[in-house]
Amino acid sequence: MVRQYKNFNIKKSDQGSIILIGNFDGIHLGHQKLFKLAQFYKKKYKAKIGVINFDPLPKMFFNKYLQNFRITSTSQKIKLLGSLNVDFVITKKFDKNFSKIKSTNFIKDILNKKLKSKFIFVSNNFRFGNKRQGDVQSLIESEKKFHFKVIKPKPLIKYKKIVSSSLIRSLLEKGKLKQANKLLNRNWTINGIVQKGRQLGKKIGFPTCNIDIKNYVLALPGVYAVKVLQKNNSKYIKGIANLGYRPTFNQKKILLEVHLFNFSGNLYNKLLSVEFLKFIREEKKFKNVNELQAQIKKDLKVANKTR
Repeated sequence: MVRQYKNFNIKKSDQGSIILIGNFDGIHLGHQKLFKLAQFYKKKYKAKIGVINFDPLPKMFFNKYLQNFRITSTSQKIKLLGSLNVDFVITKKFDKNFSKIKSTNFIKDILNKKLKSKFIFVSNNFRFGNKRQGDVQSLIESEKKFHFKVIKPKPLIKYKKIVSSSLIRSLLEKGKLKQANKLLNRNWTINGIVQKGRQLGKKIGFPTCNIDIKNYVLALPGVYAVKVLQKNNSKYIKGIANLGYRPTFNQKKILLEVHLFNFSGNLYNKLLSVEFLKFIREEKKFKNVNELQAQIKKDLKVANKTR
């Protein structure tokens, strides 16, 4: 199990490691390529792999109005990093004080003094420190002084584009779920607690689990085929989900509603993982409930056939 730290005071046994720095939102194919290279270095130099990531994401910290941005939550990210054989993760709280740290001090006091980094993996556009003064070149210029080596792998190209978190967010927002899932190398997933809602689904014959999507990126509002996993359970339940505003009922808040097939039970306050399998159609406002019910029956047939 991956060791977790909330600051840079790591165990002495974890010092002298391969350090990867970044947001790693989504842990997509580009990230996975990076970690595969890190594994090569781990084996060759007999060093551990550590990750520095930030919570909240710096972009969200500097833009307080930026909502629905994340592809993965912090807990999802750490779990995925564990599956990539990372030894430890430092999740540094990104706050006002940390945002003001000088780039030279980040290198000298954190990367060198506290972590004693052996290799530092960063992307070509990596920036750090107060007012983003630090960059890859400043890290390279510090190599001899602090006895570490900077590694900046080439980006991964798919569909003639650089694989990035920004690209995946864009695909999700456009309803191109299939492409997004390919770049993630898994199904995009929202984890959330089931809340008590207005029970509109139950009233029209399709009871749903209501989940607040919090800061997850808002994929194109519409209907999706999904499969759902309850915490501490290994069996998936197929279902259908509506992500959006429920315009037929004049709902103002974004909500994820999931109807599970062949399931009965109380899931209130339970943590569910909802995997998005297929985009079925965009959200629309129906003239009346009967029209909505007729469309839901058609959607159910599509979702049932989805694997």
